[in-house]
Amino acid sequence: MANGKLVLGMVHLRPLPGTPFHEHGDLDRTLAVAVESARALHQGGADGCLVQTVERVYGVADESDPARTAAMALIVREITRATGDGFQVGVQLMRNAIKASLAVASVAGGTFVRAGALVGRTLTEHGMVVADPLGVAEYRNKIGAQGVRVFADIDSGHFTWYGPPRSTGEVASAAARAGADAVVLGRPDETRTLEMIASVRAARPDLPIILAGHTDHGNAARLLKAADGAFVGTCLERDGWGGSIDPDLVRSYVDIVRNLEPENG
Repeated sequence: MANGKLVLGMVHLRPLPGTPFHEHGDLDRTLAVAVESARALHQGGADGCLVQTVERVYGVADESDPARTAAMALIVREITRATGDGFQVGVQLMRNAIKASLAVASVAGGTFVRAGALVGRTLTEHGMVVADPLGVAEYRNKIGAQGVRVFADIDSGHFTWYGPPRSTGEVASAAARAGADAVVLGRPDETRTLEMIASVRAARPDLPIILAGHTDHGNAARLLKAADGAFVGTCLERDGWGGSIDPDLVRSYVDIVRNLEPENG
């Protein structure tokens, strides 16, 4: 880890089998690009990656087409083989297929999953996503995946608390009670993100906070001084979102984080 902070690059996948925009025969290409991206992150010194589906339209239930889940398992397994021990590989079958993500991580060598909605509910363009924390906890125990960490979105582009207002810290506490090992938050506005971090720190001082994005080489030092890690995407890609990952851009980002002064320094 860079100065105790996690730098987790994004590996975005083309639509997978079993989804409406998948191009038949495209899986080999998707797998090759994913492995290449993970290798570039590893070469640049990132601590790991999040393998995330990008499929344009999603269901809102905690479920995943069997072909889609199988394809994700193949991809994650190849990434873990290409990067080796010590490189953390996360799984997120969007929008909120947490149980399938846990299954893939458990059998294919992943170390964490990102949960779009572990508690509460959130309104998305595809409908209302309603969390099932009991079902997730039961399934995690059933398959022996307690060692697979759960990073739960609590205030981000993936999740906004729907219902009577709760502070970010209150939502973080609920997620921790439901089994979250870390929480994910962040908005484009830097001040708002720092306020959310402060809310979580006040409520759950020991709960790790991962930034949901919106960092770059210009603001990483400020934001990661306050948080414990970040999912990092566009600023590591040569031509913006969806471009190939540049190990030099990864290395320079990691260097910024590594050179942060300790908080008590």
